[in-house]
Order: sequence, then C-alpha cells, then structure tokens
Amino acid sequence: MAKVFGFFKDCVRELKLVSWPTRDYVLSSVRVVLISTIIVAVILGALDLGFTELFRLLMK
Repeated sequence: MAKVFGFFKDCVRELKLVSWPTRDYVLSSVRVVLISTIIVAVILGALDLGFTELFRLLMK
C-alpha cells in the first residue's frame, strides 16, 4: 500500500513542475484549431460534391 501512496505523491510532485499554458494561449490555440477544421471541412465538402457530380455525369 505504501507503493501506491508513493506513486500518487510522486504524481502530485511532477504535476507541480509542469509549465501550464495561460488561458489566452489555450483560447488562441482553440481558435486556430476550430478555424482550420472548418476550412478543411469546407474544402473536403467541395471536393466531395465535385467528385459526386463528375461521377453522375460519367454514369449518364
């Protein structure tokens, strides 16, 4: 049981050494990820629509 408590004690000690990001940095990173995701989704949606229409034309 002492090993278990020692493990958690070491975990807490290591977490105190972590350099946590600031709130502004996290929000900025979230914005970048969201905007990038939306841009990629729009591009992939446009490609899907284009290939679907091309396939329909070829199948006529």
